[in-house]
Amino acid sequence: MKLRRQLFEFEDLPWFPRVIRAGMMDYLRFMISALRIYQPIVPLLRKALLHTGQHQVLELCAGAGGGTAGVLRQLRATGLPTARIRLTDLYPQPAAWQELLASNPGLEAEPQPVDATAVPAGMPGFRVVFSAFHHFPPSAAEALLADAVGCRTGIGVFEGAGKHWLEIILALTVLPVAQLLITPFIRPFSLSRLFFTYCIPLIPLFTIWDGCVSILRMYPPAQLLQLAHRADPAGTFAWEAGRVRHRWGPEVTYLIGTPVSSAG
Repeated sequence: MKLRRQLFEFEDLPWFPRVIRAGMMDYLRFMISALRIYQPIVPLLRKALLHTGQHQVLELCAGAGGGTAGVLRQLRATGLPTARIRLTDLYPQPAAWQELLASNPGLEAEPQPVDATAVPAGMPGFRVVFSAFHHFPPSAAEALLADAVGCRTGIGVFEGAGKHWLEIILALTVLPVAQLLITPFIRPFSLSRLFFTYCIPLIPLFTIWDGCVSILRMYPPAQLLQLAHRADPAGTFAWEAGRVRHRWGPEVTYLIGTPVSSAG
């Protein structure tokens, strides 16, 4: 699918109720973690970290932290035992992060809001974005990449989909049923999550819309490279974009950039 539409997602709207946004993020975190969506990119990320000599990862737009703990464990188990990941977001979710931090050594969190297009000084690390880059229109996406280029820190953008029409069909049919089945098992437990899933099903309805729009908003690899080259007109970074497939089918779309002096 080469089509890209900059439609709106409810979770991006400033007025959107925090309790509904949190319920949607908890579901996504559960699914991404349970299905280990981002395991195929661990070798790519490990290679980039070794090239840049960094063991600190700064996750931007972390949401509820879906998949992060699994990625960290794999990095530590495959050659980077001192790897650390720091969660940041424009809308921090300390309640969702608390359990992750307690059970995963090396995982940290920033309680203050962090703008991914203008990361504050004093936040070092190889920057990563999981499942969130599609939220940015081209100008903001370019600014996010340009900020990493300007700071001479590597960056990796990862989307847990391959941008296919089949994925939209799944978002409309299979995934809503899965959400209804698994919600009681999501931790930490939340009465509001149950209420807005089963009594007034706002969380599933908004998840369906945002899930479909996410796929339509995703940048395919060729467009990711175009954004990267505009963000780095002097060619000071080496850029790579593509897709990797999970052993049981799903794809992850990625963009990785490392400073030429470090990568070379």
